[in-house]
Amino acid sequence: MKDKIRLIQIGGPSEPSDYLITNPDASLAEFLSRVPALSASPVTAEQMRMRLGQLNIMFVTPAPNSPVYIPPGLRVTAGPEGSGPSTAAAATATAATVAGTNTDGRGQATVDVSVPMPVEINDEFAVRMAYRQEIESVASFLRVGLSALVVCEKLVVDHLAEEIVRRAAKRAVVLKVPDEDEGGLVPRGLRQRQLAKLKTSIRDLKAGDVLVIPHLDLLAGGSDQNLPTESRELIELVYEEPGRLVLGFADRSLNIPEVLASRFAVRLSISGVPRVVVTPDGKEQPIGSVLVTADEASHFEGFDPEALYKNVAGMNPVRLRHAVIYAVKEHAGGGKVPVSRLYHAIRAFKAQTSNSFEVPDVSFEQIGGYEDVKDEILRAIQMIDGSASIPDEKLRQELIPRGFLLHGPPGTGKTLFAKAVANRMNATIQIVSGPEVTDMYVGESERKVRELFAEARRNAPAVLVFDEFDAIATKRSGREDGGSRAGNAIVAQILTEMDGFRPDVPMLVIGTTNRLDIIDEALLRPSRFRAIPIGLPDLVARRAIAQVHSRRFKLDIPDELLEVIAASTNRFNGDQIRSLFRDAYVSVHLEKKPATARRFGQLVGRIRQEQQDRDAVKTGRLTPAGVVLRPGDRPRPSGTMQPLALRPAARSATSATAVSAQGSDGPSKAGPAAEIQIQTNQGEPR
Repeated sequence: MKDKIRLIQIGGPSEPSDYLITNPDASLAEFLSRVPALSASPVTAEQMRMRLGQLNIMFVTPAPNSPVYIPPGLRVTAGPEGSGPSTAAAATATAATVAGTNTDGRGQATVDVSVPMPVEINDEFAVRMAYRQEIESVASFLRVGLSALVVCEKLVVDHLAEEIVRRAAKRAVVLKVPDEDEGGLVPRGLRQRQLAKLKTSIRDLKAGDVLVIPHLDLLAGGSDQNLPTESRELIELVYEEPGRLVLGFADRSLNIPEVLASRFAVRLSISGVPRVVVTPDGKEQPIGSVLVTADEASHFEGFDPEALYKNVAGMNPVRLRHAVIYAVKEHAGGGKVPVSRLYHAIRAFKAQTSNSFEVPDVSFEQIGGYEDVKDEILRAIQMIDGSASIPDEKLRQELIPRGFLLHGPPGTGKTLFAKAVANRMNATIQIVSGPEVTDMYVGESERKVRELFAEARRNAPAVLVFDEFDAIATKRSGREDGGSRAGNAIVAQILTEMDGFRPDVPMLVIGTTNRLDIIDEALLRPSRFRAIPIGLPDLVARRAIAQVHSRRFKLDIPDELLEVIAASTNRFNGDQIRSLFRDAYVSVHLEKKPATARRFGQLVGRIRQEQQDRDAVKTGRLTPAGVVLRPGDRPRPSGTMQPLALRPAARSATSATAVSAQGSDGPSKAGPAAEIQIQTNQGEPR
């Protein structure tokens, strides 16, 4: 077991944990010579000679009037004015009593982890540590004179650009908007001013310079088929100087013309955060021990640096830091809280910083019945979060499903299942109606699909739900009309996004539909969407659903009555069963009618009557006006009879046929064919 050393920093660098991580073989004495600190408990001479990797070093803030200790060999001197400690912790330590006896100086901000954690983290440090390998990869291309295009989120562009150019040992020439319009009397727009600046910058580049374009996508967005004038001018400018070194940045959700992207020798995509971070000394550390400070981790009981990843996998380092700071502020001053509060606060932060994601509150326990469906979905979730006992990690990632397609009749709880999945995964959820994706303009529907998937990746772990999936995923056709081409393009974009999944990012796509027969076959491949049927509930499921809703609406229903309700609701869906208890609850509190067997019988009878009326309209036994047709009856017209205008060739065969002038809301004809249909489809008179 490692010896615990609690230190109170009184000088040195603002990030002493960097030295701890990069120099594990250095002695404690060497460390304190670089990072002067007092100790909250006695330190022996033997511990001063021990290597940092053999010790568990923590930085703490001493309690008021608590004793502190001078480590052996450390000299505490007063420096010149203004050179003293700058932090509150160091100031407290300087004012504390320096003791020589073994008394208990208990700190306020400690965390027991085997890996030293940073004391302070800023956005630049977070990006530099999380993307260390990616930064080095891009810098290596710049060093050999190859231009690079980096696809990443806007929040990290400035930090990435600065560090990449520094690692490449180049000088950055950043394209910025001129403060004033120098174009003459006629005012020019923002893009025109940037292009003018680009024209001079790229031509004035010297050896060792790199032209950095932070927002290439905004400057030249669009597709190759519809290039605006500014985009054409930009493409011409960058191709005029092919030997100039250019570092461009673009967001994944925004398209740039392929002809422009081809100007760059390499393209790299950076998203989310990695599970482990490679430190400067080549060692791997979990993301939670590098991007979370010791003080922040001390607020949450049971904090595990490795377990943090699955709750923040899709967030960039800057958003991750903002989420952790938000979580700490939410629980500040209340002592230690369970680490589950941290995960819930991170989910709430993601939902509040996104205009489309929400935190689901539906659990599988709130869904009655469907045990086989629950078992299949829970097995898939175990694959996603790594809780399944699969010895081969690489094979586990191959087994992770990318999406589910929940299909069945309306009202069976398909969207409810999607919310329960997100809740079990500690994920945010976004529910999108299929028709919302379609757009009248060419390419806009595909752009919306890209943005939805990009937003889901940024908020991972996330569940993206397409309600009425059949509206955007119908079978592709070979017809050349505009509607068919647009539908084919949407399906193709969904296929592209589904095949671009990162297995280490916990994200799930769920589609709901009651028309599985029209879904494109390519989407139904097991490696893309796993189809799960959710049919009408059986007797056991109806009993469970009734029990769930009786508790939900706080109705004291005896078990015998629940059994009767389950038996009498055959062919009812879950939503219809819920409506029974909802209406019973309303009757109890507004109409003062008790929730008795008689009342439930009336509610069940009303739903069955409505269903029979709808079925009768479909089969022709009931007119839309509500008139019941008896055996041998034909619908009576409600307007003046007029002869049907037919071509002369057909008049002789149907001269006796007449139609109603009622319009589209009434019966369309009352000829012999209608009589046959009524007689064929009608059942016993009601």
